[in-house]
Amino acid sequence: MWKLLRKHISKAQLIGFSLANLIGLSIVILAVQFYSDVLPVFSDQESFISKDYLIISRNLTSAGALMGGTSEFSEADLADIKAQPWCRKVAPFVNSEFGITASIGVDATHAMRTQFFFESIPSEFIDVDASWKFDPANPTVPIIMSRDYLSLYNFGFAAAQGMPKISEGEASSVPLSFGLSGNGLRDNVQGRIVGFSNRLNTIIVPEEFMAWANKRYGQGGALKPLRLIIEVNRPGDPKIQQYMDEHNYNIAGDKTNSGKTYYFLTLIISIVVVVGVLISLLSFFVLMLSIYLLLQKNTRKLQDLLLLGYSPAEVSKPYVKMVLYINAAVLVLSLVLMFAARASYMVMLSGLGTKGGSVVAAIAVAVLIMGAITTGNVIAIRRKIQSLWLRD
Repeated sequence: MWKLLRKHISKAQLIGFSLANLIGLSIVILAVQFYSDVLPVFSDQESFISKDYLIISRNLTSAGALMGGTSEFSEADLADIKAQPWCRKVAPFVNSEFGITASIGVDATHAMRTQFFFESIPSEFIDVDASWKFDPANPTVPIIMSRDYLSLYNFGFAAAQGMPKISEGEASSVPLSFGLSGNGLRDNVQGRIVGFSNRLNTIIVPEEFMAWANKRYGQGGALKPLRLIIEVNRPGDPKIQQYMDEHNYNIAGDKTNSGKTYYFLTLIISIVVVVGVLISLLSFFVLMLSIYLLLQKNTRKLQDLLLLGYSPAEVSKPYVKMVLYINAAVLVLSLVLMFAARASYMVMLSGLGTKGGSVVAAIAVAVLIMGAITTGNVIAIRRKIQSLWLRD
């Protein structure tokens, strides 16, 4: 049957389809794989679900300060931010409303004493996995400190004063004592450093401690927040910066620059993927056109085979096999090209300190696309043969 039906097959059309499909599929899976490999450069999460955090405050000009301008956030401000499409979660920084002095030393002999401050936020926004409990009956205060503060102490204060430097591992054993005062009360409590944060440029204590201490020494948390932390789902989205400018908010650090780079990377890769998908779709229609022309040329032969007793499934089998072989070859070759290209650019990415991401996503995308194209081809062939059989 194959020898009878293959005479009108155009090799040039099949080669054209195969090349177009190969190029389109290779572009798609290479873009997906490149995104997976380069994502760790911008985020610690090697995932397609990206998270990023912004810490914002109000811009307060000199004129605004003289005129009594506020730098606090109201409940309406929080509700408006929560309603933005780029916002996943938002939480306020709760400030300490009482006096704090911190002492570092052993027993009554202290090497250093300074005024101090605390802030607290929900634990889900903290990037340190540490022991994080507070018991009012045994008030030892666990704190998480910005890693920048430790660097300032080691390479600034300690170097200038001839004091010993402290490593992160030794920090938890440094004796800390906090003097808490307010509402006519004054207590001394012990403290300990449980971790260092890259995300938070402040000194964080548990929410339970802050609520207890503000109630005992302060006003019970009556102050409005001065800073907010926001988890965004689209880092670098221009609408974020536009919103901040319109409301006179300031984003701490250089998150906007890295976010914009990440956003443009995502945008460019999305465009490349769309182009690849369009090429694959065009190649699909090229193949379907070739098959329909081939079936049209073989209409008389196909009808004769059906009249001789062959079923539509048997008559369509040679064309289905042809499609399966071609698409399987395209799938294998596209994966080979993807791995070859990946080996080339990973040499450059390794210089940025990343080992790349998983190839599972790219392989899964390739299989899904080729599976969809093959299924569409097979269904179209069988329907065409079925229509000839029904016509008879």
